[in-house]
Amino acid sequence: MNIIGIVLAAGQGKRMKSKLYKVLHPVCGKPMVGHVVSTLENLNTSRTVVIVGHGAEAVKSYLGERAEYALQAEQLGTGHAVLQAKPLLGDEEGLAIVICGDTPLVSNETLEGMIRLHQERGASATILTANVAEPKGYGRIIRDEQGYVTKIVEDKDCSPEQRRVQEINTGTYCFDNRKLFAALAQVKNDNSQNEYYITDVISILNGQGERVEGYVLDDAVESIGVNDRLALSEAEQAMRARINRGHMLNGVTIIDPSATYIEADVRIGADTVVHPGSVLRGSTVIGEDCVIGPQADIADSSLASGVTVKHSVLQDAVVGAGSSVGPFAYLRPGADLGQNVKVGDFVEIKNAKLGDDTKVSHLSYIGDAVIGRNVNVGCGAITVNYDGFNKQVTEVEDDAFVGSNVNLIAPVKVGKGAYVVAGSTITNNVEPGDLAIARERQVNKAGYADKLRAKFAAKKASSKKQ
Repeated sequence: MNIIGIVLAAGQGKRMKSKLYKVLHPVCGKPMVGHVVSTLENLNTSRTVVIVGHGAEAVKSYLGERAEYALQAEQLGTGHAVLQAKPLLGDEEGLAIVICGDTPLVSNETLEGMIRLHQERGASATILTANVAEPKGYGRIIRDEQGYVTKIVEDKDCSPEQRRVQEINTGTYCFDNRKLFAALAQVKNDNSQNEYYITDVISILNGQGERVEGYVLDDAVESIGVNDRLALSEAEQAMRARINRGHMLNGVTIIDPSATYIEADVRIGADTVVHPGSVLRGSTVIGEDCVIGPQADIADSSLASGVTVKHSVLQDAVVGAGSSVGPFAYLRPGADLGQNVKVGDFVEIKNAKLGDDTKVSHLSYIGDAVIGRNVNVGCGAITVNYDGFNKQVTEVEDDAFVGSNVNLIAPVKVGKGAYVVAGSTITNNVEPGDLAIARERQVNKAGYADKLRAKFAAKKASSKKQ
């Protein structure tokens, strides 16, 4: 079966009151049109054509080669929009799914069910419909005694009886492709808006004796079309609930789904626990048996199994199995932690690789560095990687010990098993097995502290007399 996707994405979206083109507004981290195209891809469409207009170049830039494009230079209605795809698709045999680019919640399962009904009933058109308690503002689905759809009546044109109908048109359709384009050629614009509506295709097909079906959504929430920021928030909430539910059904424990934010492309292994306040974004992949949060913000990062992250931020980071991060750590792009690494509180790692079993427990900065296995980095130690012009690399080999408040002035290398004494500023390489100390010799001045106190007290007393 040949399935074709036609995505309507040419509208400007004035009600969004935004500089960003409407269908590019994200829902759970992915632009709305991206959700729609992904759903069509899951149907194995042979071709997907996106109808673009306002913001055309931005949409093309985002979707790239995932779709073909047809330009609707003037927005003259939904029927006119679909007609722009005729040069590309008019001669294709098969089924055409027509769907709006601002309906991110329509699921793959729903479209599969609609296609199945369409084929089983031998329909020429099938409309995706929903039963809603408050249908005001929506086109009503009018059925005959046998249950076939005879027409769609817009809210403003409804009779009192039709206005009581609660089944609405969602704006998603399945058509016999050739019959769709043949009917579109007959659509007129003799209406108050002087526009060509795809809903008129339904009346035309009925007039030709073709069968038109309606497939009712199990969950009317899927029908949300995003036209303003309020609807955007509703779509976000519904999508987030769907994503969280999917992870939980796959064996992930989410302590409080209402306080957990997981974007659409995140993957999480079984028996991982996600605590409240956590935000998992982008292409993040988390293994099994991890503990995430509370208050973890992880974006585009890869975490192996058995990792713990608490109250920390990770961006473009890699964390090996059994490692722990936080609380209050920051792993910036290029942070690459081996297995069983400990990164503790107020530690920042940037563009640095840390070998297995290495510990950076607290209050340290490791940037542009290669740290070996089983290295201990003491409290307050830092790699001084920037000279005001260029970034330089620090190397610390296996089994080395870097004491507290050590400055490693890059480029510099600390050899295998070497020991750097606390408080040192290291500017030269330390050979394997050596001990390095770089600080002034301590001098104690006997009784000097008492003299200072007496001096300060006399000065204070003098200032009061004045």
